[in-house]
Amino acid sequence: MIENQSTGEIAWAASTHVVIVGAGPIGLEMAVALRRRGIEFQIFDAGSLGQTMTWWAPQTRWFSSNERISIAGIPLQTIDQTKATREQYLNYLRAIAIQYDIRPRSNEPVVNVTRDAEGLTVFSQGRDGPQQTRCRAVVLAIGGTDFPNRLNIPGEELPHVDGYFREPHRYFGRRVLIIGGRNSAVEAALRLHHVGAEVVISYRGQELPCESIKYWLLPEIRALCESGRIESYWHTQPVRISAQTVTLESLEDARQFEVAAEEVLALIGYQQDKRLFRSIGIELQGEPLRPLFDPETMQTNIPGIYVAGTAVGGTQSSRYQIFLENCHSHIDRILTHLIGQRPTKSVPKFRQQAIAYPES
Repeated sequence: MIENQSTGEIAWAASTHVVIVGAGPIGLEMAVALRRRGIEFQIFDAGSLGQTMTWWAPQTRWFSSNERISIAGIPLQTIDQTKATREQYLNYLRAIAIQYDIRPRSNEPVVNVTRDAEGLTVFSQGRDGPQQTRCRAVVLAIGGTDFPNRLNIPGEELPHVDGYFREPHRYFGRRVLIIGGRNSAVEAALRLHHVGAEVVISYRGQELPCESIKYWLLPEIRALCESGRIESYWHTQPVRISAQTVTLESLEDARQFEVAAEEVLALIGYQQDKRLFRSIGIELQGEPLRPLFDPETMQTNIPGIYVAGTAVGGTQSSRYQIFLENCHSHIDRILTHLIGQRPTKSVPKFRQQAIAYPES
């Protein structure tokens, strides 16, 4: 940054730019904010634009309403005014990237960032080998759901065991055991039931965690479980998986029994990939291993390196508290610190009003 002594304004040298790591919604929102200010940037992602959503099952709907997940002040509209699907939201992100000429360096993971007296060097793994990019600031918008949680039981590595719910049609006519009882597990159970799978649920709780399940899913999953159309084993945990069965253990009396299963979906949450934080030297705190940052500026313990989006929550394994909808303010905080003045607000009134009515 260079200060103009006559005006006091902050200008950026021609060679100065920002690197954004992560091309999800918050990374893209950061890129739009920089584009609007005329600040040079590059955006990297280990996958594609909106990578996390690419592994959602087709037609999965967001929990949050459209105004909460819209970015950069650009309204997200659906034809029937319902919550956006995976496909609709990915289309929305592509349209924003085209509108602002944002071209992520896709499939180019950032593996390290180092600092010297003149600035930062970002190390990435490109198609043609290792790459280096010089910059003055780095924004880490890398999310927090990189790997499925593990069961740590025998048989977990078998090919019919998966930590992701894929295309529902592939499970037609199959007996599928779902491990877990929160939103992802409940939604998968309902969709698989309707597509013609025989669904079984194993959950550690004595009943479904009703307070954290999407309100439009709860009545149906309750009714199907109570009627026996979805076979349910509450207060149980898997202890072993074989090619045709899963051994469940009762958490009440330690009794073990086998349940037939042709497919197993372990939908028990996700872990954040901490490798980049650790290689950079960012301090991690608490059980979720959250990155240390200044909440007013979003700057980490490494000067010039910021964190944004759900990445600030670390691994949110028990109860999610950091969502896309409560991360939009990170952009203004980072931009304010970068340019030395508050940016003009571009958040539409409908979002500001909606924030008073929490959904997630």
